[in-house]
Amino acid sequence: QVQLVESGGGLVQAGGSLRLSCVVSGGTFSNYAMGWFRQAPGKEREFVAGISWSGGSTDYADSVKGRFTISRDNAKNMVYLQMNSLKPEDTAVYYCASTMTTSSSYYYMHTGEYDYWGQGTQVTVSS
Repeated sequence: QVQLVESGGGLVQAGGSLRLSCVVSGGTFSNYAMGWFRQAPGKEREFVAGISWSGGSTDYADSVKGRFTISRDNAKNMVYLQMNSLKPEDTAVYYCASTMTTSSSYYYMHTGEYDYWGQGTQVTVSS
């Protein structure tokens, strides 16, 4: 059973930074492409960032490009989301997700492409 647990959320002022972490257990982490998604109240869950299992390929939603950075440490079974220059519109519950892949360069951008999800961590950005 694969389990994902996020941490690092909280309340921050606009312009501030947070680093989200996600630890994965119960599987071979280096076989998983990973992603971060977010869901604001009344809105659908949306893609934020994705990373291939090698870490060599990444992509971001246009709304976070240049501000957020996804990374992973396969030795620690961890994936991170560094969030800088936060805006009130970044307020949401943030989820990490994993999906098994045989390609070292693939990342995925759609919720239906992911097999496992964490419980989410709340990020609130005040103006």
